Amino acid sequence: MLSKALRSAPASATATILAAAAGFSILAALLAAPFAFGQMVEKATVDVVADRTSYAPGETVRLAAMVELESHWHVNSHTPSFDYLIPTTLELDVPEDFGDVEYTYPLHELQTFAFTEEPIAVYDGAFPILAAFDLPEDAAAGPMAVTASFLYQACDDRQCLPPVTVERTVELAIGAAGESTQLAVFGAGPSAGASTGSTAAAEAGVDRGLLLTLLLGLVGGLILNAMPCVLPVLSLKVFGLVKSAGQGRSHLVMGALATTAGVLVSFWLLAAAAILAAQAGAAVGWGIQFQQPAFVAFLAVIVVLFSLNMWGLFEIILPQGLAQLGGSGAREGLAGHFASGLFATLMATPCSAPFLGTAIGFALAQPASVIFLVFTAIGLGLALPYLALAAFPRAAGILPKPGAWMNTFRGVMGFLLAAAAVWLFYVLAGQISSERLAFVQLTLLALALFTWMLRGARAGSAWRKIAIVGVAATACGTIVLAAGAPPASQGGAVTATALHDWIPFDEQEAERLTAEGRMVFIDFTADWCLTCKATERAVIETQDIAAAFERHGVVPMKGDWTNRDDVIAEFLSRYGRSAVPFYILYRPGQDPHAFGEVLTKGGLIDVLDASAALASAG
Repeated sequence: MLSKALRSAPASATATILAAAAGFSILAALLAAPFAFGQMVEKATVDVVADRTSYAPGETVRLAAMVELESHWHVNSHTPSFDYLIPTTLELDVPEDFGDVEYTYPLHELQTFAFTEEPIAVYDGAFPILAAFDLPEDAAAGPMAVTASFLYQACDDRQCLPPVTVERTVELAIGAAGESTQLAVFGAGPSAGASTGSTAAAEAGVDRGLLLTLLLGLVGGLILNAMPCVLPVLSLKVFGLVKSAGQGRSHLVMGALATTAGVLVSFWLLAAAAILAAQAGAAVGWGIQFQQPAFVAFLAVIVVLFSLNMWGLFEIILPQGLAQLGGSGAREGLAGHFASGLFATLMATPCSAPFLGTAIGFALAQPASVIFLVFTAIGLGLALPYLALAAFPRAAGILPKPGAWMNTFRGVMGFLLAAAAVWLFYVLAGQISSERLAFVQLTLLALALFTWMLRGARAGSAWRKIAIVGVAATACGTIVLAAGAPPASQGGAVTATALHDWIPFDEQEAERLTAEGRMVFIDFTADWCLTCKATERAVIETQDIAAAFERHGVVPMKGDWTNRDDVIAEFLSRYGRSAVPFYILYRPGQDPHAFGEVLTKGGLIDVLDASAALASAG
């Protein structure tokens, strides 16, 4: 039998604590994210000029964005060679009654770079982008400000920086027709062969890329369900859906929809954090909140409490109104399913899935609406199994019928969640000192003790009040201990293993070794990144890779991003990355090779062999 110790507790207080816990978890993620990276790097100077000193109503206004790139840098054409490339675009903010804006982009050049075997269309050096629009016949006389937004991604022969949006404002005078200016720019009109088009045409490349990115986000979110980060939550949902299926079709559908709502709301909050960070001039990364010990400790508190709940030490009872809303009496109700959706998103963030990095990297370079859409697509992907169950509730027939087996299953799931807590301790071990970690673990043990004391305590008794205060105090104490802890003496990721003698990441050392004729393989990882650990175990820490490293004299270097490190963040940013894992190979006489999101043994060995052959031939 499951414990009913808290059934006499004030239900509203329990629900309030649960809601506050869920809200605080999202808040912790939001607070951590905006400070993960430094300022965006700009490689272009932009100035906007007009073709006249003033304009009469009904005349055509022509503006030019004068762009000058730093030496050895280029940007993609506004019609890029591939859909996944970020186009260079200019957009004017003019009133709707002005009609479409016609843009004229320069001719691009086809160039080949180290990171691609096929030529791509680019702009480099100095070039103008022209824009023209007609003033209405009844345009009011006086000054008018026009804001131009210039979006570009700067790349050199080795790397691509995160995309940047530059805004410039030009003041136009509306009244009498003025004199022509900037004849060198506007006098000859559009260059022969230059491409022109309306606002919609200029954004066509972005639209194609957006559709592909939304699909990648949806698939990446779906794959997250199979990641070890989400499995504990998935097991809880299996248990909840089995109970809902036993209560009827409507309970099952409403529970699945409530879980989906929880997932989507949490992703919308993360999107809001990304938008705010972008407005502040910073970038965010996937799972970066796990660099904050306070957040990891808070999640450990939640996981431990869930484990204790699975073992029957207490039950979470919702207020009668919410329970009736969920149609489940004193059971989980809609609010419980919603909270599990929030929890699923939190547990998903330390895992990266194929296509997820590409989708997020694209989104963070786009306007707020696109960021919102991409994060929604990822959330829908994560919630897709629940949406499918809501759309086809008869599929619940494959779930086992409720019965006595659920008590055993619930206990097993409690141990699975306890394993997640052990993993969180492992993450904390790389972030805080061992002494402080011991105190954190003892505080969590006290939390379990006070929770156990609640079992059987009479409502209103002094014993029960002491236990409730103890639960609250130890939960807060765990977070405070982790937040104020001194950092660990060294991260656990940069260590010698049975197969490789890793050295800490040092870009200058990597360049020095490359100049001496040696290849350097750099693995950017973090203790909280389960995808990183899985790839290391399945690919990097294998005999095949060790033999390849020895055959080619490769120096293994590891960048540990368990804790915030601005040097690593800046390096990742230069390569357009916002998350780990990230793998790159420095090669003598060649540009570094950045690997894709999914690293395989065959792919790594092929690059090593090809790089060694080119170095020998040179």
